[in-house]
Amino acid sequence: MAEVLTSLADLKQVVEAEEPARQPKRDAQGRAYGTGRRKDAVARVWIAPGKGKMSINGKTAEQYFARPVLRMLIAQPFLVADRYNSFDVYCTVTGGGLSGQAGALRHGLSRALVNYDPELRRILKAAGFLTRDPRVVERKKYGKAKARRSFQFSKR
Repeated sequence: MAEVLTSLADLKQVVEAEEPARQPKRDAQGRAYGTGRRKDAVARVWIAPGKGKMSINGKTAEQYFARPVLRMLIAQPFLVADRYNSFDVYCTVTGGGLSGQAGALRHGLSRALVNYDPELRRILKAAGFLTRDPRVVERKKYGKAKARRSFQFSKR
């Protein structure tokens, strides 16, 4: 007969016992992959153990993201996971503007880190880096100047 669960702690123990341990997902070269999205931008990210070199569309991070705020944004997953300068990053980013691309890259880096080391999932999830930001530009409506802005009204 099935055992009776008397508390939430008992339920957690049963769930943890049934849940299999996550396995790392790496290719033959030891790289982990992650796809990140933000606004209209999509980032395809590969990480491998290394010295911290970053290649974004064939350029360095300093060349591609000239603004320090954007470079800080893409470094956040490594800082939170305490893995700064321990992975080489190769990625391609398409669509959107620089801000959206930096957000997509952060999302992709976080996913790639989880694929490389599943133990990091709890830390990155708590920091909110594994959640895709759903905010996108609102479409323009007919009869309006922009999405919500109306044309100037004049009584004459």
